[in-house]
Amino acid sequence: MRFFNFYQYLAPLILFPLSYTLWLRQVEGDYRLVWLMLSVPVVFAYIVPALGANWLGLWEFNTRLRLGKFRPQHGFVFGAATSLIALLCLGAPPADFSPLEFIRAGFILGSVLAWWNWLYDMVAIKTGFIIVYNRPYAENRGPEAIAADYAPVLFGVFGLCYGLTIRLSQYYLLELGDWDYYGLLLIGGNVSGLIIPVLAFVLYSYLRYRESGLTARSNAQPVSLKL
Repeated sequence: MRFFNFYQYLAPLILFPLSYTLWLRQVEGDYRLVWLMLSVPVVFAYIVPALGANWLGLWEFNTRLRLGKFRPQHGFVFGAATSLIALLCLGAPPADFSPLEFIRAGFILGSVLAWWNWLYDMVAIKTGFIIVYNRPYAENRGPEAIAADYAPVLFGVFGLCYGLTIRLSQYYLLELGDWDYYGLLLIGGNVSGLIIPVLAFVLYSYLRYRESGLTARSNAQPVSLKL
């Protein structure tokens, strides 16, 4: 718990400026491209968890500084770490922007984010820093199962969308130098990062449980499979 209490404040103060600086160096000082790269994880981490916590009641952060059940700095906590991971995985543009490269970029970043976010959330749930009111929680299963029920799908598909946005931005803005696509990439990257991962999670939940997965459950509720 102590690590999460410190990390939630150190990430916005240290890691986010570090990510901005490193991305700025990577793209040779073009701040427009940096804000595109950083906006996608920040916007995702503000809107999706905020709605999940305060509207749907699916998550709760066990911290003093909260807006309802949601911590106000969460977007920069997630955005800082995620943009740094993306920089390590995909920061350098490829020598060849083939169709296979776009698929590879999405697969790599999606796999990395699926793994690390499952691990991070599993430990956070185990320590009580995060409470996730999903079906495994209602079944009194362990933190591994609770995190595995949403993290790989949600964050993996987000990583796929984010990876594609990075490669498309590098191709159109750096390789071709066509900045007319900037607005489309900025809006499209953020919208796809918000909608597609949630739809993928809902589809996964329907296939597995015959329900959307968007209903909060307590561990006192009976759970039955809907056919």
